[in-house]
Amino acid sequence: MAMDEDEIQIMPRRRRRGMYILPSAFTSINIGFGYYAITQSLQGSLVDPTHFNRAALAIGLAIPFDALDGRIARMTNTTSEFGKELDSLADVITFGVAPSILAWAWGFRTLNLLPEGTAYQQLVGLGTFISFLFLICGASRLARFNISVNPSPSNPGRPGRKYFVGMPIPAAAGSLAAVVQFFGGNPIYQWWWAVVWMVFVAALGLLMVSRWRFWSGKEINLSHRHPFQSIVLIVIVGAAVVFYHQWTLIIIALGYLSSGLWARLVYKPRRA
Repeated sequence: MAMDEDEIQIMPRRRRRGMYILPSAFTSINIGFGYYAITQSLQGSLVDPTHFNRAALAIGLAIPFDALDGRIARMTNTTSEFGKELDSLADVITFGVAPSILAWAWGFRTLNLLPEGTAYQQLVGLGTFISFLFLICGASRLARFNISVNPSPSNPGRPGRKYFVGMPIPAAAGSLAAVVQFFGGNPIYQWWWAVVWMVFVAALGLLMVSRWRFWSGKEINLSHRHPFQSIVLIVIVGAAVVFYHQWTLIIIALGYLSSGLWARLVYKPRRA
């Protein structure tokens, strides 16, 4: 049975509408990982630290989905205000709420098992505040990103290259998750390590709201005619993550963090 002209014209429209679902589906998966990370963080304990490990893994797995949803929307020309708002909300949940709860549950909650004392109680309370500070800094970083037009870091890089102004929230969340993964999910139960963890979480929060430049990776373009080098690099990194995830993830996370710090330390403003 042959289709008439009206049905033929409707089919591309339906296909077009269906394309809008694809980037939103990736964003929804991102939110799902964040929700799963929250539930696992709340179940983790000294007796069963695997829940912390699963929470860290979920946050790490959400990062590529966060990177892909925007690229897919641009490639299919299906960007929309709804998609942008959904993506921001997803980032707050998966890279703000989830890692802040993981940071608190893994790094400070176990201290309640130590002998009761004012010092320990104050440390747990301060750790709770620092974990909340990470969330607020992450949300502020996203809000600034959404309203900024061609933002410029306080230490500009090479002309023509695009940089993130402040550490992006997925990278900060990934750094927390990488540390938890490196220790196999075994939570902190010694007060001096809790202090170190507190400084680390606070530093990540402050880096997010800073105006320091961080590499954006936007120059990586797989749509080139010869993207072989980029593909080979991605395959090598992917294989390293699969077989040596503990060391690979911590090296990537701390390497990216150090690159932002180093770019700030060596920056020298140009004289007019």
